[in-house]
Amino acid sequence: MVKSLKSTGKGVVVLPHGVLFRSGAEARIRTKLLKDGHIDTVIGLPANLFFSTGIPVCILVLKKCKKPDDVLFINAAEHFVKGKRQNQLSDEHIGRIVETYQNRIELERYSRELAQYNRELAQYDREKDVYGAELERYGAERQAYRAQQGDYRRKLAAYRRRMAEIGPHPPPGVTIPTAPTAPTAPTAPTAPTAPTAPTAPTAPTAPTVPGAAPGHST
Repeated sequence: MVKSLKSTGKGVVVLPHGVLFRSGAEARIRTKLLKDGHIDTVIGLPANLFFSTGIPVCILVLKKCKKPDDVLFINAAEHFVKGKRQNQLSDEHIGRIVETYQNRIELERYSRELAQYNRELAQYDREKDVYGAELERYGAERQAYRAQQGDYRRKLAAYRRRMAEIGPHPPPGVTIPTAPTAPTAPTAPTAPTAPTAPTAPTAPTAPTVPGAAPGHST
């Protein structure tokens, strides 16, 4: 399909969700398509949409030339009108999918762009490095603080001994010592927040064995 596309063309294929997870040849094909920049969008759809099968499916939008990490994930598997025998996508559900795809919109728990996620992940890695350096600095400051605490306790003990010697009513000419100041504890750095990864599609449900009665083995 990809070979038959024009340089500016698009291809759309409906596949079972398993192609997104299975190993072996399918995993190698996925990797090749991603590295070559041919996967534009992955749209997860609900189960039981088609008469021929009840398993959930996905739509892959393919392109000839695009950035390898610019992949949009749309998880529409939970947005449908439930029917007795078959589920349906309403005009609203379809419109939301189309609008999200056309405008590359990111919505919480619905759509995520891989390029944006990678940028946020890179930013998170940079913040994590800064946090690691600040954590080392904090550790050094904590050690210095403990040393200051020890010095403070010694000065406080000497101050209390001197105040006991002077008594509650010191005689004229006796200088009252100044109480030592407690050291200030250092502030721990705040850890960075990891970005939210694209929502994984829903795994397919195993079909029911024909003729099996509830509670009985066949």
